[in-house]
Amino acid sequence: MRRRLTAGAVATATSLAALLVGLPTAPASAATAIEYTVVAGDGISTSDAIAAITAAGGTVLSTNTAVGTYKVTSSAVDFKARAARSDALIGASASRAIGYAPKVSPAVEQPVTEALHGRGPNGATTPDPLDDKLWGLRMVKADKARAIEKGERGVTVGVLDTGLDASNPDLAPNFSTRLSRNFAPDLVDIDGACEVEGCVDPVGTDDGGHGTHVAGTIAAAANGSGVSGVAPNVTLVELKGGQDSGYFFLDPVVNALTYAGDAGIDVVNMSFYVDPWLYNCKANPADAPEAQAEQQAIITGMKRALNYAHSHGVTLVGALGNQHDNLNDPQEDVSSPDYGSDPYQRTIDNSTCFTLPAEGPHVIGVSAVGPSKSKSQYSNYGTEQIGVAAPGGFTRDFFGTPQYNNAANNILSTYPLKVLQASGAVDAAGNPVSPTVFKDCTSGTCGYYTYLAGTSMASPHAAGVAALIVSRYGHHDWWRGGLTMNPDLVEAQLYRTAEKTACPEPRLRSYANEGYTAEFDAYCAGPKAFNGFYGHGIVDAYKAVGGR
Repeated sequence: MRRRLTAGAVATATSLAALLVGLPTAPASAATAIEYTVVAGDGISTSDAIAAITAAGGTVLSTNTAVGTYKVTSSAVDFKARAARSDALIGASASRAIGYAPKVSPAVEQPVTEALHGRGPNGATTPDPLDDKLWGLRMVKADKARAIEKGERGVTVGVLDTGLDASNPDLAPNFSTRLSRNFAPDLVDIDGACEVEGCVDPVGTDDGGHGTHVAGTIAAAANGSGVSGVAPNVTLVELKGGQDSGYFFLDPVVNALTYAGDAGIDVVNMSFYVDPWLYNCKANPADAPEAQAEQQAIITGMKRALNYAHSHGVTLVGALGNQHDNLNDPQEDVSSPDYGSDPYQRTIDNSTCFTLPAEGPHVIGVSAVGPSKSKSQYSNYGTEQIGVAAPGGFTRDFFGTPQYNNAANNILSTYPLKVLQASGAVDAAGNPVSPTVFKDCTSGTCGYYTYLAGTSMASPHAAGVAALIVSRYGHHDWWRGGLTMNPDLVEAQLYRTAEKTACPEPRLRSYANEGYTAEFDAYCAGPKAFNGFYGHGIVDAYKAVGGR
């Protein structure tokens, strides 16, 4: 059995073991109301679904008729089992804790805290003060692309994540308050006490930090302060579908995706997997019947939502995940369920198990590379799921050189001050304590920036290039304003113009020199034109907008 990292987090096996084993589970009381997302069967009417939910002991709080999902509360301890037995319902997924829940989600990356050693990747003179640290921006040639296309304000990019700190001077100029929405109210058992009455954080805030970092890579303004993004003139839209703690449950994610379709969002970035299952399996023998039904519900709900968004003009971009796994042949999952009850070991069948949204329909899957263009040790890969590769960071890249084991080998982007202060990286006076955190006050308002590493950092590079493609080749959206472009054409242009990158030689990439065990070894299958490490290649913003 391989010891695996949980999706989305670049962490050590030791730290994860503390989260995932040896922890008590408290049974739910019959009087405890639990929230669920229920997915109706194909062709089931709203009235029949509500009747079935009521018969199973649930009360419907809200509905999403576009995809047949229902937010439900129930105090019946066997509600999930009842829903699973109903002919009208596929299953129910809990969105409030039934037992133990770790306080830090495994679904998102944590800030890089390693000290800066030696030299980082060679910098370049660029307009914004910290752009010389953005090797990823240069790798995808976004700096060169600006001579042709900086992005159009009428192109919208949805950041489906933990929120977005619009007070950052690099994000404020491009942020749309009008279009932004919060679909994920705080859950006190994992997010802590609510900051506002009603537990719905206002748009333009981010108590997790992950979404703010993603947003900066996509579209930080090229305004002479802080950093700049891949598409510095496009409009950023907060689609808060993740909890402050980083969990992403089915109901808010589905609602965010269908809203994106209805609101005319052009591109949506998804740097997460839907909790509580790293892999959702249709009928894994290790799962109880109600757990099988829950996963079938997540699969169906996500497929419907992704299809809906795509059919309404949304280009969908997703991180492949950080389990250093070949998604063509996934191995044991020891991290699921990561919420509500203790995880257990499951053998994963590639044909019937899916990590979502990365393996969902119409999603452009993105792997991560370091500044040397080596596949990052944590990045998932595989010819069945990958679309393209992009910079995600790799601390121990450049083994044997002065650039080895350097935090600057990762991705620097915007981050909320209050999250940095809560972690101790910035003091009460607003001064960075960690050498991996930067403060820039050039604009008159101070912005804060930190390094993260993960496929979550690679995906927004690709999403930014997709936004440039819509800006360059899109046409006027007569119905909703701005620009629009068929997402299939956006995807084709992204693939056609990516920098074709051959597998390493030897094809079996060992990370032993970098200090990783044999379980991280990865075999790269396929030719230069398309392979398991790089897909169609590393995204190239300059070629994507017509550069030669």
